[in-house]
Amino acid sequence: MSVTERFKTMEKGFGLVQALAEAERCLLCHDAPCSKGCPAETDPATFIRKLRMRNVKGAIRTVKTNNALGGACGVLCPTARLCEKECSATGIVRPIAIGKIQRFLVEHSWEIGFEPLAAKPARAEKVAVIGSGPAGLSCAAELAKEGFPVTMFEERAEPGGVIRYGVPAYRFDAAFLKNEMAIFERLGVTFVCNTRIDGASGAKKLLADGFAAVFLGPGLWAAERLPGAEKVKGVRTSVEFLAALRGKQVAGLAKEFEGKTVAVIGGGSVAMDCVESALKLGAKDAYLVYRRSFAQMPAEEDERVAALRLGVHFLVLNQPVKYLADGKGKLKGLKLVRTRLGKPDASGRRKPEPIKGSEWVLDVTAAVEAIGNKADAADWSAMVKVDEAGLVVVNGKTRKTSARKIFAGGDIVRGPALVVEAVQDGKLAARAIRAALGQEVKV
Repeated sequence: MSVTERFKTMEKGFGLVQALAEAERCLLCHDAPCSKGCPAETDPATFIRKLRMRNVKGAIRTVKTNNALGGACGVLCPTARLCEKECSATGIVRPIAIGKIQRFLVEHSWEIGFEPLAAKPARAEKVAVIGSGPAGLSCAAELAKEGFPVTMFEERAEPGGVIRYGVPAYRFDAAFLKNEMAIFERLGVTFVCNTRIDGASGAKKLLADGFAAVFLGPGLWAAERLPGAEKVKGVRTSVEFLAALRGKQVAGLAKEFEGKTVAVIGGGSVAMDCVESALKLGAKDAYLVYRRSFAQMPAEEDERVAALRLGVHFLVLNQPVKYLADGKGKLKGLKLVRTRLGKPDASGRRKPEPIKGSEWVLDVTAAVEAIGNKADAADWSAMVKVDEAGLVVVNGKTRKTSARKIFAGGDIVRGPALVVEAVQDGKLAARAIRAALGQEVKV
């Protein structure tokens, strides 16, 4: 299998027989704890019950009506700690595979050509959405369904945000994304790509141009870096690395990583994607470097186990200090210091403390930093209240900012978070926008 093929398609999901069999296991709980565990209010209890009763189209309608990105959430959601964690079947055998059922229903809708979402008659008030990631897409879909003309402004060449540029194709491929995005065009959403709305000045211009409201969902695309990383050849950020994997640069990356010893710094899901991708690119050895313990990694347990099975070397309780370069500026090593877990802080979490005199060097020739993202240089503070990290401050129930007619959601509000949380932000903001523009809203 060529390198390109390794990154081309994702594993197949459930078929109809598998989905029905899994739905049959549902205990049909009256209090539906699984639905309470879904941040986006997708309502698993209802769509599983409908599927179990062989009302397949009704189940599809429930998913898509509640979550315009139901397919993406079915694939990318950490269901083990959300809806499936709440499943009552857990105490008997294993939880219902809610995410896989949800993915099946969305994929089945494409196969049979069933699309339950449609736009109501057009209204006069138009809305601008800045950023076409999950939060912006969710907000746009909710507004477009109600007849509001929505224009989405995207800095990059194609819409999708993190689900297009931040996830390897073997987890979320181009064909799946294309089908997921089709509904937005059907609802009449207008995409304006290769267009950056630069902070408060850009948002103010949109309002001056006649938009009745603006939703901010630009995401976080500036990467956190170790000191001196920009000066060393062979060190990439997770943002550029994952984006390159989705483009035509895969073959070039393979030449860069093949036979190399690679260090991926970080302990979250993005770090797992990066280290697994490094191995798929042909790395001889791939090290996952994390300053805390294995149990403290924010990545899901199944992701960590999968990485171990692939042969990833976990260097936990090791904190990066600096990169070492040769005479030509190329990476030749990563200086580390061993850490121990100190006393619990106010939150009960034990912080890593460097052990004096324990410095050592890991010989690596390529590295990927997956230590977090932050807000880019766009300045929103001239219009809306922001916190010390540059994140936009909003009302928790409405996602309204401190500025009139401006709403926000997704990572620019939460910091790095889940797709399903961004979807809910978009839904809440859309409800508030509809109410602000005089439309009656039923929750």
